[in-house]
Amino acid sequence: QQEEGDPALKVLIFTEFVPTQAMLADYLESRGFSVATLNGSMDLEARTRAQQVFSKDVRVLISTDAGGEGLNLQFCHVIVNFDMPWNPMRIEQRIGRVDRIGQKHVVRAINFVLEDTVEHRVRQVLEAKLEVIAQEFGVDKAADVMDSVEADPIFDELFVHGLQNPDAIEQECDAVVSQLRTTLAESKKNSDLLTTEHDLDADDARKWRDHPAQFWLERAITSGLAARGGSATKVGKAWRVKWADGSESAHACFDARTADENPELEWVTMEDPRARAVISELPRFVAGQPLPVIRVTGLPDSVRGIWSLWEISLAAEGLSRKRFLPVFINEEGRPFVPTAKRVWDLLLTETVDVHAVTGAEESVRWFEASHSAASTQGERIFTELLTEHRARLKEERERAVYAFEARGQAIGRIGLPAVREHRRKRLQQEHDARMAALDDMEASVPDLNAVMMVRVSGDVMPGGQVG
Repeated sequence: QQEEGDPALKVLIFTEFVPTQAMLADYLESRGFSVATLNGSMDLEARTRAQQVFSKDVRVLISTDAGGEGLNLQFCHVIVNFDMPWNPMRIEQRIGRVDRIGQKHVVRAINFVLEDTVEHRVRQVLEAKLEVIAQEFGVDKAADVMDSVEADPIFDELFVHGLQNPDAIEQECDAVVSQLRTTLAESKKNSDLLTTEHDLDADDARKWRDHPAQFWLERAITSGLAARGGSATKVGKAWRVKWADGSESAHACFDARTADENPELEWVTMEDPRARAVISELPRFVAGQPLPVIRVTGLPDSVRGIWSLWEISLAAEGLSRKRFLPVFINEEGRPFVPTAKRVWDLLLTETVDVHAVTGAEESVRWFEASHSAASTQGERIFTELLTEHRARLKEERERAVYAFEARGQAIGRIGLPAVREHRRKRLQQEHDARMAALDDMEASVPDLNAVMMVRVSGDVMPGGQVG
């Protein structure tokens, strides 16, 4: 406060553990600071409420990494990493919660690290070597690799080995850096093969400042709510959304840029169960349904074939993960991945003319061909969903074990034997129930559904037949 000259300075504190979060909250509140907390166990409404109170009167927000996902806190510029994640990219992600569009101050990050420890030495050596990689391959490319699901176990193993064998820290860091360098080189090689040089267009840049999925979500909700008993009315930069369940978002937005520039708005994303309900009720495209024949502005007439959008989902006990996959096959039935993405982009931003429909027999044939292509292309996405699901379950299990151990130690300090034994039995019941729930979540079921399908054609014959 003295350095910043701001008696109302706001501070964002990150910790990896919920018990640590509770300890810090008690410590700061006992010293007169107003505190809000965020963690992965909170639902969307509670998380939104915590963010809103932090933007107003609350001085300190304490968040775990899971709780901080999707936060826009550009009204705060001081972040404290109370404990340090082993993957350096997790630190960058934390800082990114405040270092966003609309940030008016230089962001200050304060890292708590114990000096003269093995962990500190591992971190020093690793950061120095990663700096070399960043200069060699570029910061963005290196960040993409280290931010992948596969990178976390590499860093975890490095720190564990460093703690077990402090004399081999240099060699262990060299091995990790060598592994990352190989991955980066392969990634760069693949991107060079797939990327062609092109001129940047200012109009294209303006179109893609916001992720197209959010634009699509906005269109789906604002256009589809009326049929489900709700409504959406534009009020300035915001939307007044009355949801089908009777609740209301008085000042809502759907894109990241508007949310960054206007923190008082409620940013509606697919994390909101009300938004997911609207999307989940979208009609599915089925084989035999007439195919609209379209012409898209900006798409060459030579591009002809079937474009479809598929929902790939992974359902497990208590959760559902979804991704969307665009698929394009030409009139010979060959799939083209770049064309599929290009058509999707244009469908979201350009004018689309529907000038004919196909018959049911032709629709069935194209549906089967598109489904085959989607099944093949979707294998990678499903594998990613499964990997993310298992990684999240592993993280949840580790947190649960840590929390139950901490509570068990606290119960062990209770002086009265009868009370202590009663608490232990109740804790064991909670532990067994939680572990059983996590075991149930291990089972997952994949699913593939067509959301929409159109025929892209350059010419139309008289009578509405496709040329």
